[in-house]
Amino acid sequence: MVTLRSYQPNDGPALLALFRDTIRRVNSRDYSPPQVAAWASDDIDTVQWFGRFAGRFVPVAEEDGRPVGFAELEPDGHIDRVYVSADHHGRGVGRQLLAAVVAEARRVGLARLFTEASITARPFFEGQGFVVLAPQVVTLRGVEFVNYRMERVLAEPGAAADGGGRSAFWRS
Repeated sequence: MVTLRSYQPNDGPALLALFRDTIRRVNSRDYSPPQVAAWASDDIDTVQWFGRFAGRFVPVAEEDGRPVGFAELEPDGHIDRVYVSADHHGRGVGRQLLAAVVAEARRVGLARLFTEASITARPFFEGQGFVVLAPQVVTLRGVEFVNYRMERVLAEPGAAADGGGRSAFWRS
């Protein structure tokens, strides 16, 4: 059974491994080998990569004590990284993570969520109520990628407010 919990600093290495493996096994369907190599590089600065979790709402999906997915919500409504283990795709883990992000966004009164979705992730986000604002080309480690600027307007910001407690998707 997959449950959600909050990010802990010692999750960093396992989440980085999950990130790389997902890109190499899943995103490789939509991106070229040079793009995958740049994106899931073995030369990622781990201190910087782990440091990006600070100050963000980060639910971690866990099964049998192991992380199988994670998402990140920045205070301004930007959803940065959402990754689900290749072995857990199609099992609702991404929907659970995004539901937790949406609940938190509503709890803190955000009016909209936005992201830059990969070609691979675009259908997932569209299925969760996001719309494409525009395709864009970004460069990472000297390699160009196409992704999509997307947003989801939250109809009633604050409607899910719970007086400052954790969302229903959370366990201690």
